[in-house]
Amino acid sequence: MQPLFLSLLAGVGLLAAACDAPPRAEAPAPVLPPAAPGELRGPEAFASIRDNDARAAQLFLEASKVLLHPRCVNCHPHDGVPRQGDSGARHDPPVERGERDRGVAALECTSCHQAHNLDLARVPGAPGWHLAPAEMAWLGRSPSAICGQIKDPARNGKKTLAQIVEHSAHDELVAWGWAPGHGRTKAPGTQAVFGALIDAWVKAGAACPPEEARP
Repeated sequence: MQPLFLSLLAGVGLLAAACDAPPRAEAPAPVLPPAAPGELRGPEAFASIRDNDARAAQLFLEASKVLLHPRCVNCHPHDGVPRQGDSGARHDPPVERGERDRGVAALECTSCHQAHNLDLARVPGAPGWHLAPAEMAWLGRSPSAICGQIKDPARNGKKTLAQIVEHSAHDELVAWGWAPGHGRTKAPGTQAVFGALIDAWVKAGAACPPEEARP
């Protein structure tokens, strides 16, 4: 019985040592190269992050500098009322989403917004001007929440991730964010870099950042 008793004592000692061991340190936050004001880091800036989920989360946070910019958020309201300007003021004159996200009868979006900016009239424009669907409302939401919406076919118009990449990189209405006209602040970076970030995010597995994370 003595050897068994000694073995039990040894086991208890090992368990106590394990309980007293300090918690494992979390992986340090990645050190990324700085981005100039108004610019985006390209996907290559995140190549040193070896964990796919961690890299995807950081890529999406970088892309969210565009998604959270007024040029995007103003067309993604939660209450059916578009915003305007850098301060996010409610649209003037008052307008509503309407059944097809294009305004109401006799006051549709394209009644004023043409396929290009009207600089003399100070009216922005791009092909297919309209509000984002209510399921894609971003105003006041976190990058994590927006990420979940973009990935969800039930809310993103049944788009695949490949179609999300195509939309981000080449859609003409999205492109307006970098050429808004009449002294409006353009979205950070370029559409090409933004599209490349979304593409790299998808290729890394499309993980979302944690709720508290901000760009």
